[in-house]
Amino acid sequence: MTGQSTVWRLLRHNISPGQLVGYAAANLIGLAIVLTAVQFYRDVTAAWDSDDSFISRDYLIISKRVNSLVGFSDEGSTFSTDEIEDLKSQPWVREVGEFTAAEFNVSASLDFWGRGMSTALFLEAIPDEFFDVKPFGWSWEPARDGMPQPEVPIVISKDYLTLYNFGFAASRGYPQVSEATIGAIPINLSVSGRGRQSYLRGRIVGFSSRLNTFAVPEGFMTWANEHFADNTDSRPSRLILEVNTPGDPAISRYFDEHDYESAGDKADNGRAAYFLSVVTGVVIAVGVVISLLAFFILLLSIYLLLQKNRDKLRMLMMLGYTPGAVARYYYRIVATINGCILAGAVACMLSAQHLWHVPLKEIGVGSESPWMAILTGTAIMAAITAGNFYAISRNIRRTFPHPHRSSTRK
Repeated sequence: MTGQSTVWRLLRHNISPGQLVGYAAANLIGLAIVLTAVQFYRDVTAAWDSDDSFISRDYLIISKRVNSLVGFSDEGSTFSTDEIEDLKSQPWVREVGEFTAAEFNVSASLDFWGRGMSTALFLEAIPDEFFDVKPFGWSWEPARDGMPQPEVPIVISKDYLTLYNFGFAASRGYPQVSEATIGAIPINLSVSGRGRQSYLRGRIVGFSSRLNTFAVPEGFMTWANEHFADNTDSRPSRLILEVNTPGDPAISRYFDEHDYESAGDKADNGRAAYFLSVVTGVVIAVGVVISLLAFFILLLSIYLLLQKNRDKLRMLMMLGYTPGAVARYYYRIVATINGCILAGAVACMLSAQHLWHVPLKEIGVGSESPWMAILTGTAIMAAITAGNFYAISRNIRRTFPHPHRSSTRK
């Protein structure tokens, strides 16, 4: 019989399987909760990259609340430079974009299937990076040398087309149109101001789920305001914000303090994402607490085990064994158990992901790779194992007051 097996038989005599099983079960539950919460959060938040997603609410369009004191003046409804800079300084704001409104008269007419329709129109422009659609040919430059002006590309809200098809067209006997059909119909634009008038051709090139307006390129808006607007230095009445956490309560408090309001229900729906992050944080915290309790359970088990083996450890010391040589046997136990715990937690996470994969896929949300959760679990288990090793080494060295470092029996 070798020396190693002899030492192992001496030390394992007082090991309590029940304590080790209790530690393993508690740590498995805690780690499985953490990994499952991390993976679920990653899978659900993958929907944020989709502009049409129910949880994608990274942009807010804000304006000032209109009250009876404003009257016909726009002084109280526009944003000053200081107000815009204050918004940019908020920790939950990534970018701020300004809506540039048309400061001239615009009317539009179109003719399809022998029936004409005309209306007054409002146009706005925002920086291109705030669009949720990137239509082909989204640019405009004025013509030179007396050439006719190019077509003006227009992006409208998807809601406008829905209102036309199921509201206006249905009640007036006009034909209903699809996105492709209306995009093929040219629009006659009449722009006027400052004693000038010009006729242009326009075309709807895209439909936005984010912007509730008739949007044109900034190049066209700059040219048109310079030629037809009486006031070329107007301030924006609407802003678009790219925010970190749309449901953050700090946003609502800030809006209430400054009498701002958000268009539509984007801020309210954004609370779903914020609530999800809070719940996920709570679940992860519960899992971490369970894992920490399991860690201390093992430390207590190790301490009691070493107390029971105190006399045997002293005998090994007298035989020439060092604390490190003895600790290796306990290291193997802890490493084996923690490795099994990690494998079991990963298996639980993958099983749980399989359960929610189909329901999420039905609403258009795909699953993310589990490697991030697996790496998270590996890091947590490595930290726990390192803590276990340190506690074992520290307690064994206390039991060996005068270790014989010169002789080590293997």
